[in-house]
Amino acid sequence: MESIKKIYKKGYGPSSSHTMGPHLAAEIFREKNPKASSFHVTLYGSLAATGKGHRTDKAIEHGASPIPVKIIWKAETVLPFHTNGMLFEALDVKGQVIDSWTIYSVGGGALANEDTKESIEHIYEHQYMSEILEYIEKEGLTYWEYVEQREAKDIWAYLEEMWEVMQHTIEEGLQSEGVIPGGLHLRSKAHQYYVRASSYKSSLQSRALVTAYALATSERNAVGSQIVTAPTCGASGVLPAVLYHLKTNHNFSDAEILRAMATAGLFANVIKTNASISGAEVGCQGEVGSACVMAAVAANQLFGGSPQQIEYAAEMAMEHNLGLTCDPLCGLVQVPCIERNAMAALRALDINIYAMMSDGKHLISFDKVVKTMNLTGKDIPSLYKETSKGGLALLTNEDTSK
Repeated sequence: MESIKKIYKKGYGPSSSHTMGPHLAAEIFREKNPKASSFHVTLYGSLAATGKGHRTDKAIEHGASPIPVKIIWKAETVLPFHTNGMLFEALDVKGQVIDSWTIYSVGGGALANEDTKESIEHIYEHQYMSEILEYIEKEGLTYWEYVEQREAKDIWAYLEEMWEVMQHTIEEGLQSEGVIPGGLHLRSKAHQYYVRASSYKSSLQSRALVTAYALATSERNAVGSQIVTAPTCGASGVLPAVLYHLKTNHNFSDAEILRAMATAGLFANVIKTNASISGAEVGCQGEVGSACVMAAVAANQLFGGSPQQIEYAAEMAMEHNLGLTCDPLCGLVQVPCIERNAMAALRALDINIYAMMSDGKHLISFDKVVKTMNLTGKDIPSLYKETSKGGLALLTNEDTSK
């Protein structure tokens, strides 16, 4: 497996696969072809289907600047490697193609194609959680100590930077108001929820604040502000909300938070390696489902869960998100995405309690539920995988009041 730095990335919303990845690809192609007269970029599959709502074209134009770009949309064509395919072509002054590159945005802001497998730096020798659990039990380690052993020395500084951005995004989101751009006329609710939470009794106030924190990040993502993928932009509100709540309401230190982030990143890495974190590939179970896993294991570790209880929390978090579809209205990361982040954050905290009450023993392993998620994702029809052609997205063509 790769470094967990690939899980946590600073970027600008609303989508890691539809904005961050294409923006990076455009930058790489521009650097390779600085003297090109223009670029033609053909978007395939999910990128073309929901690219306008996700501002994919704007991300590519920004990454390619100052070279002008013509975007070609081919939503009905899906390339075999991944549904988020892009063909970059560099043209000379005569309009002749002088270079081309086919690349895929595979989730979490990452790029890949058939040629990149050999270039991946694997710093973890274990691929499955069962192998990791067996190893740390034998060596007497925690999950975060296992991460520390294998990552570069700067891992804690890196995670600290990511945590600072997460906190800033929440605090910015709690103060933001107004209509979120995109055409749905959806208003920001984080500030409103945060203010109202103060009037509730402590038992309800805690959950209301978690909701506000998740909305804060998700709404900032929706307007294109800076967030941290955890593991994606569309699911970026879940883990920060839980961690911020545990710091401010339960007095966990930043050092403890960073260790929890290390463990959360490790579990997300297993999902990414053995299944997918791309909504366009496996539906929202790969995005919000994975984020719920990260938040549940982080909370369980902070509250003193054993390695077995932490693994159980991860299994439950994914199991109860199986089959979650990705059908955003108008291709925007707003409905149902913003609310879904809040619900996943609350679910992660409930899962933590359930796991803490157990002895850690359970029937279905985390590895098995990840495999199940991957198989389920392959069975989900494409219209429910970030194409805005099924499910809730159909409401855009109907009277939404019915």
